[in-house]
Amino acid sequence: MGGYENGDSPAAAAWEGGVILGVDGGTTSTVCVCLPAAMPPPEAPGSVAVLSRAIAGCSNRNSVGENAALETLEQVMMQALTMANTDRSAVVAVCLSVSGVNHPSDQQRMLDWICNLFPRNAKFYVENDAVAALASGTMGKLHGCVLIAGTGSIAYGVTEDGKVARAAGAGPVLGDWGSGYGIAAQALTAVIKSHDGRGPQTNLTRDIIRKLEISSPDELIGWAYADPSWARIAALVPVVVSAAEDGDKVANTILHDAVQELAESVVAVVRRLTLCGEDGKDQFPLVLVGGVLEGNKKWDISGEVIKCISKVFPGVCPIRPEVEPAIGAALLAWSHLRKESKLQNGS
Repeated sequence: MGGYENGDSPAAAAWEGGVILGVDGGTTSTVCVCLPAAMPPPEAPGSVAVLSRAIAGCSNRNSVGENAALETLEQVMMQALTMANTDRSAVVAVCLSVSGVNHPSDQQRMLDWICNLFPRNAKFYVENDAVAALASGTMGKLHGCVLIAGTGSIAYGVTEDGKVARAAGAGPVLGDWGSGYGIAAQALTAVIKSHDGRGPQTNLTRDIIRKLEISSPDELIGWAYADPSWARIAALVPVVVSAAEDGDKVANTILHDAVQELAESVVAVVRRLTLCGEDGKDQFPLVLVGGVLEGNKKWDISGEVIKCISKVFPGVCPIRPEVEPAIGAALLAWSHLRKESKLQNGS
């Protein structure tokens, strides 16, 4: 990733003109980075001058509730400012890119809240976390499609003239198809079905029992409902991938289904926005983000997803971001500031 590690900040002179905060808020964790507002346009991912980086827990209000989510967001932003040896008075812009922000009313509620935290003349932008993920692959330019597959999943696209579309991303009940939670939940269900005699035998039974340090599938019920947090369930994905790599048919079926779901989400978004052009052959960027899409030795989920999409849209151009989504969020805020400044100056 471009920039600096926690607490490793450049000289204070870089802060002249104030600072920008970029926040990537997800179900698993929340990251905030602090950038100097007066920095020059980054020529490469490694040239982004990150003053500080802070990490906190979940900030998805649908997962932990609105009050807890807002507390986490405030905590991580204040921590980033402290680590950069500055305070909230220096903030000139903030981009909150948070999972669970799915409607204009969600955005307005967060805008009303954040306005009370920083100077009145600061600029605020609230987006779904998919927007920052897209910007992390395009270095702040909003055009193309992003596929996020971590604890949850979403496909999100933006055209050059600002039209947007999304698929999935509705949470585990309504549609996080192909997500880490979805993969792991299917694996747990397969173990229970196998134990009941309603499904095929699978090595997932042995592997999950060993991973959770329990004695039998009967104990899965207590484990699952003792703390049914999405991220806790999704953490079992590596077990499923390992079983699939070892040839387990049930695990392989689960991963193949996930690949199909993720590819279909992207195809739906690309079609709705005509990102592929009228003939379906134009090139378009597809940013790939999330733990599920990280490369594996044998079972390359992201590679399989790209193969499926390429059969429909041969112009797909996969991008693996070199900066994290929080930096993408900060670059969005920085780009907005530059545009507004140019408009004010008549250039």
